Amino acid sequence: MTSSAIKVTVWGENRHEQLEPDVAKRYPNGMHGAVAEGIEANLGEGVTVRTATLDDPEHGLTEEVLQNTDVLTWWGHAAHDEVSDEVVDRVQRHVLAGMGLIVLHSGHWSKVFQRLMGTSCTLRWRSEHDRELLWTVDPTHPIAQGVPHPLIIEEDEMYGEFFDIPAPDEIVFISSFTGGEVFRSGITFKRGFGKIFYFRPGDQDFPTYFHEGVRKVISNAVEWAVTVRPERTDPVLLRYDTEDFYNGQGYQGALDPEKQQ
Repeated sequence: MTSSAIKVTVWGENRHEQLEPDVAKRYPNGMHGAVAEGIEANLGEGVTVRTATLDDPEHGLTEEVLQNTDVLTWWGHAAHDEVSDEVVDRVQRHVLAGMGLIVLHSGHWSKVFQRLMGTSCTLRWRSEHDRELLWTVDPTHPIAQGVPHPLIIEEDEMYGEFFDIPAPDEIVFISSFTGGEVFRSGITFKRGFGKIFYFRPGDQDFPTYFHEGVRKVISNAVEWAVTVRPERTDPVLLRYDTEDFYNGQGYQGALDPEKQQ
């Protein structure tokens, strides 16, 4: 591993794998394990990857872990409400300060994604072994490089519009399904200093995270989501004196104490 390697934390709810034998058989190292393996296979020494799960202390997302994470990937489904608000606050703060976030599949309904989007993030769905065609909308985008057009996923859950999200900054992929539905399946957002990529494929009932094309997209997204800022800093509100462009002063309140006398 090189010192400049991207530090990735792969977060997985890890409940289906514990409670459903067929999912455990499909993903013997957990879905988070499969995602991590795909990133390592594609990016090699360019990354250091750790995993964390819901049942770890502080969900495995302590302040120290997030401080040492360039890009966080997030998969959740059955236990969104068990994610503590304290951890959601912490993740949001780090995204605003410059940590990259990749939200996968049913993570669209996570507290973290809803908080960052400010909408319900609801959609239509069906789990009946649909074939998905993932169409590249922007072939010049870094996340689309080396990805087949279309990328064919033989079986996966269907997601369809309307997807209640803010207008994305970029649409990289759209999907079409056996039933004729379409979906904005690869989209980007910026929040504060952080970059976010939402990527649709990956239901627990299908081996999607072993699909080479899906792994390529996620790995490309990891590279794309790294901030170019030299250090992670929170956006702050500062007052600047006239003609002093570089020395901001801290906020001291909306009311003038002297006028309250």
